[in-house]
Amino acid sequence: MPRVKRGFKARRRRNKVLKQAEGYRGGHSKLFRTAQEAVDKALGYAYVGRRKKKRDFRALWIQRIGAAARAIGISYSQLIALLKKANIFLDRKILADMAATDPSAFNKVVETARKA
Repeated sequence: MPRVKRGFKARRRRNKVLKQAEGYRGGHSKLFRTAQEAVDKALGYAYVGRRKKKRDFRALWIQRIGAAARAIGISYSQLIALLKKANIFLDRKILADMAATDPSAFNKVVETARKA
């Protein structure tokens, strides 16, 4: 069987990896094998990070809502239960934003939920 050198295709593949590894320290940006390993790790971390970001933000919103709710004198879980009973469909992102930037509107939402 004849020998296949892969010239152009192999060079293009290696250059693509080295381009992705730009800015990495030492041999991780210069040497193909270490750059390949570093890029694979980085892409894996990026994939996990995109999913983890959603969890982290939801946890942050819950903490902010909980702190604002406790300042009014109600627990987070009680507040969420009241909002569901009152058919107030505001997601945690919006509630957290209201609690941080517009406390009076947040208080009105809580009072509306308490009345219902």
